[in-house]
Amino acid sequence: MGAYILRRLLLVIPTLLGIMIVNFTLVQFVPGGPIEQILAQMQGEGDVFAGFAGGEGAPAEETFGSDSEYIGARGLPKEFIEDLEKEFGFDKPPLERFLTMMGNYMTLDFGQSYFRSISVIDLVLEKMPVSISLGLWSTLIAYLVSIPLGIRKAIKDGSTFDTWTSGAIIVAYAIPGFLFAILLLVLFAGGSYWQIFPLRGLTSDNWDSLSLFGKIADYAWHIALPIIALTISAFATLTLLTKNSFLDEIKKQYVMTARAKGLSESKVLYGHVFRNAMLIVIAGFPAVFIGVFFGGSIIIETIFSLDGLGRLGFEAAVARDYPVIFGTLFIFGLMGLVVGIISDLMYVVVDPRIDFEKREG
Repeated sequence: MGAYILRRLLLVIPTLLGIMIVNFTLVQFVPGGPIEQILAQMQGEGDVFAGFAGGEGAPAEETFGSDSEYIGARGLPKEFIEDLEKEFGFDKPPLERFLTMMGNYMTLDFGQSYFRSISVIDLVLEKMPVSISLGLWSTLIAYLVSIPLGIRKAIKDGSTFDTWTSGAIIVAYAIPGFLFAILLLVLFAGGSYWQIFPLRGLTSDNWDSLSLFGKIADYAWHIALPIIALTISAFATLTLLTKNSFLDEIKKQYVMTARAKGLSESKVLYGHVFRNAMLIVIAGFPAVFIGVFFGGSIIIETIFSLDGLGRLGFEAAVARDYPVIFGTLFIFGLMGLVVGIISDLMYVVVDPRIDFEKREG
């Protein structure tokens, strides 16, 4: 197993490098870089993308030089543009910029945001509590509900209970998370009916003055609606996966042998079937958590005014804040690759009979 882990760790380097190369290359062809964003704001256009919409603008003669590559550089001196390029590092060729960036990343220097006076690491740490709250609780609740429900559905396969619960989770899966989030706001956050939950934020303004129990209650009060909206569609896949895993195991020979020995049904199910059936479900927990943590909260964070990593990534992409974009891409890409290795280790922990080295051989 040690040799397998070592090979996987060594593969992290070229994989992560490939991810960074592809994304860095694509960014070079995307219009509206950070300098153009600044110039557009200075000219009162608000957003650089207005310049690409074909709207009216100053004639070419009025722009800074006929060869200016910046749409928003109308009437600005050449020296100012050159100073901006030097400040952002765009006076160097792309290859040199990429090598410098990766060299800094190797020393855990992720630079500073272009548009905020804060380092990328501090910015990520500042947004982390919101994303951890959303990812951790939604994943735990999904598992705590889906696993018992899936087991029950497998035991009652084909019954009325199995039929109506399948219909319920399919309907829940079909409801878009953002639409359900808006519905929750309208119903329970003072939209048109009841003002039960707060509209925004992770905690109240008087958080510091609350007791320990008060802080826990206040936190749960704020996070309830976002968690429900984020979790509603997660039950379907996990529940059906648990059910099908149990059904596959129940039909195997060792289960019939255990029953023939006179073991009780609960002993058969939870003493023999559970470990094998839960292998794929439990071992996939790290990957599921990372997926919810980094990928599923952008819209939910926006709707509930939660300032987390999903919203940070979206705003950085819109503003062309390259240090934040590439810094978070490197950090989360590395975490995702490491979590993939942890998922493999989880398989071995759940079932020691699995040997990845023999499979590769």
